[in-house]
Amino acid sequence: MLEPLLPVGTRPGRPPTWTRRQLIDGIRWPVRAGTPWRDVPPAYGSWQAVYGLFRRWQRAGVWAQIVAALQTRADAAGLITWDVSVDSTIARAHQHAAGARKRGLISASRPVGQGHRSRMITRWGAHGAGGPPSCIWPPSRGRNRCRW
Repeated sequence: MLEPLLPVGTRPGRPPTWTRRQLIDGIRWPVRAGTPWRDVPPAYGSWQAVYGLFRRWQRAGVWAQIVAALQTRADAAGLITWDVSVDSTIARAHQHAAGARKRGLISASRPVGQGHRSRMITRWGAHGAGGPPSCIWPPSRGRNRCRW
């Protein structure tokens, strides 16, 4: 089934040591087993030859052509149903979409017009506890707004 889809390579010189079938099976083996290229069994050829063929065909676009041709054949034979099913286990929102406050909606616990810190609590907290007066305004604002 794959043989007519494979590129024809006629290089002059010595015949190849491994057949194309061995090398293609060697390419499929680490994908199925989930192992590194160096662990390809010697029955499929050296791992360098297997990986070299894989990369050459990948750069040339041969794998994409093979997949497209096999999908076309299977679709013409009615073996493929192109239904898409999306499950909530694979649909994710962007990381910045979690917990963001919506515009125009103000929480009831925060008074309108105040920032995220309460100045009175910050200012009086240190002074009332016997500590040094604290200033919540950054020094880069020009003048000191602490009034102690």
